[in-house]
Amino acid sequence: MIQRTVLIKFAETTPREQLLEVVDRFKTLQHKIEGIVEIQAGLNKSEKSKEYQVVLMVRFENQQAVDAYTVHAEHQAVVAFIGEAGRLDSIGADIDI
Repeated sequence: MIQRTVLIKFAETTPREQLLEVVDRFKTLQHKIEGIVEIQAGLNKSEKSKEYQVVLMVRFENQQAVDAYTVHAEHQAVVAFIGEAGRLDSIGADIDI
């Protein structure tokens, strides 16, 4: 199993409602893309790295599921919305679990 964690930094002008919409849209991917075991997402509550407002975590069955997810149209639609919402930067990492 593989876990991907992504921290996303948005413009200061991005309203909280849009950040919550990013979280909601990301969570719906679990029911739309095969190979996803679990998705968790929310707003960052930590004082550390607080400039990254949204935290996304997804667990995949295997590397093939990760590869399919990356190019899947539903995922790409969420990626596009994140850009429209004012994404400035992101940090991502995958680990075996």
